[in-house]
Amino acid sequence: MNSAQHIGFLGLGQMGGPMAERLLGQQFQLHVYDPSPAALEPFIAGGAVVHDSPRAVANAASIVFACLPGREVSLAVALGPDGVVHGSAIRLYAEMSTIGQDTVVRIGKELAQRGIGIVDAPISGGAPAVRAGTLAMLVSGSPPLVEQVSPLLARIGKEVFVMGDQPGMAQVMKIVNNIIMATNMVVCSEGLAMGAKAGLDADMMMRLLDAGTGQSFACSKMLARAVSGQFNYGAALAIIEKDMTLGLDEASLMEVTMPTIERARDVWHAAYEAGGGREDFTSILKFVEKANGTRVRSRAA
Repeated sequence: MNSAQHIGFLGLGQMGGPMAERLLGQQFQLHVYDPSPAALEPFIAGGAVVHDSPRAVANAASIVFACLPGREVSLAVALGPDGVVHGSAIRLYAEMSTIGQDTVVRIGKELAQRGIGIVDAPISGGAPAVRAGTLAMLVSGSPPLVEQVSPLLARIGKEVFVMGDQPGMAQVMKIVNNIIMATNMVVCSEGLAMGAKAGLDADMMMRLLDAGTGQSFACSKMLARAVSGQFNYGAALAIIEKDMTLGLDEASLMEVTMPTIERARDVWHAAYEAGGGREDFTSILKFVEKANGTRVRSRAA
């Protein structure tokens, strides 16, 4: 088996783990790394080769994916002393983390010095979508590299959206998506809190919002779970707070003003500062409820 038949995956958390599992049992050998022994267990059982560093994975696999929680981790995994930049087999690095345009460009430039190409490949859809195989796969980069990695992305998600021929363009689109979603979450939470305080039935509010002009995925799908009492959509509130701040940083570099999104970021940051960082991000509803002295729950909850 040559190096082209070996695929690597770094980061096996809430999103990375289920994505990497969709690459098990294929015609290639999967190589994985994660600092958590528990995260590695299903991959050992599934026949993947487990390594002790990103560099070791990059010594074995020609294409390596990474799905990591933030900029500093992504920089260390790509460029650090045990990073993929030092790998002997890697030829293509697919960065699936949400880390911003500037960070992806920086990683790409340093990898290029070692003859390693980069594809910017963040994902959208959340934990339920990754388990169902219905993720939207964003990608940007050199067309030949995008063409090379797209069949693998198609195994992970439902549809591949090519955002441009420069690494970083997919990052911008992912951030645009996330800040719109997160702003909709705050808007919907505040509206529901107002309705509940006026005595409106939570179930009827959700039905109307799903049928009327106020409909949004953030409200009718994400917050609907919270209204039913299930705060388990699958991502920590700290991740959304990070993405909101990242989005505003990117907008500032482009001299784009976003006062409404900035105000929504303030709500996410306040919820984070109040100790909600480790809670599911749908718990933003609880934060808004507490601020308004009300509760929005379905009758079943």
